[in-house]
Amino acid sequence: MKKVSFIIIFILTVISCGSDALSNEKKIDKPKLKTGQEDKDARVKTRLDSMFTVWNRLNSFNGSVLIGRDGKILLQKSYGLADREHKIYLNDSTMFQLASVSKVITATAILMLHERKLIDIEQPFETYFPGFNYNGITVKQLLCHRSGLPNYIYFLNSEIGTSGGKFTNQQVYDQMCFKAPAPYLKPNKRFNYCNTNYALLALLIEKVTGTPYEDYLKKELFEPLGMKNTCTINEIDSNRIAKAYNLKWRTEPGDASDYVLGDKSIFSTPYDLFLFSEAMYQNKILSLETQALAYAPYSKEQRDNNYGFGWRMRDHKDSVKKEVFHNGWWHGYRTAFHRRLRDKTTIIVLSNQLNKNAYHTYLIYEILDNKTGQDTLQLVDGE
Repeated sequence: MKKVSFIIIFILTVISCGSDALSNEKKIDKPKLKTGQEDKDARVKTRLDSMFTVWNRLNSFNGSVLIGRDGKILLQKSYGLADREHKIYLNDSTMFQLASVSKVITATAILMLHERKLIDIEQPFETYFPGFNYNGITVKQLLCHRSGLPNYIYFLNSEIGTSGGKFTNQQVYDQMCFKAPAPYLKPNKRFNYCNTNYALLALLIEKVTGTPYEDYLKKELFEPLGMKNTCTINEIDSNRIAKAYNLKWRTEPGDASDYVLGDKSIFSTPYDLFLFSEAMYQNKILSLETQALAYAPYSKEQRDNNYGFGWRMRDHKDSVKKEVFHNGWWHGYRTAFHRRLRDKTTIIVLSNQLNKNAYHTYLIYEILDNKTGQDTLQLVDGE
């Protein structure tokens, strides 16, 4: 009887232990199975990261990248050095000179003031600056580069070189009125990309708001959107920026014209530009109606590649492929800010070394769209 009792107790003990084991097994957090979209996004991230990693190893790209779609960040990463001499690596908060990508922000600020009826883009610039001696050029023509004005970078080259410090927007305006260089074209004759247009637009912002350009941007855009790592060159902390280099890793020096604003010299990060892009997609900055003006083509002679208000565009006749973008180049910086409207894609590539791979955004689209063909890892620019 004792033997039987022992066997029963033993069996019950084994069953109990087994039950506890099963119970414990249920408490284990099993890894979640990825959804099809999550798995696809992971593959896309891996391919994008591989491409930029290879480029960086081949000395064909040095910079920071953010790629997002429909509000989701697919890749945010930095590749390489912010300061080669001191071996300081880039990170998410390293700031880059945006170069001509700054024009996107300047144009947006002008359109905000247009919505508030402080600026009428159809009015001539001399309406706001009566002393301006190039008559009949509208604010709209400045926005879409159809003013025909000469480029201050060239006609003020000697003044900029001998200024010994900072050359300002007001000096550009004053010298234009004093020297009266001949216009390249009659107003609205054809598209002619010109930095002077956006230097004047920055002055216009200051005139109608009574506020310095950088202060207006901070109050109306950067602070409301949470763009904590964005400012103009006048406010920059040199310890936070990526140094500019050429292809041989020699530093690219700045000059006095760096302090002319509107056409360049906003410093930012990929994440801050992503915040700006998302706010545009969500109509938080400009109304849909005003955005339609910004993304419209104004130069028929440009055909498929055109220019709106601060935005270049590709395939503007195709609602599926239409892309609005701006690239930049200033000293050793190359920048790209691209947006495909139909699926709310945002591509931001900021580089502090002078090579062209920052502009190869078509390869990014091929990966995003899962297209097959040429091996993107082999496409490098050795300039």
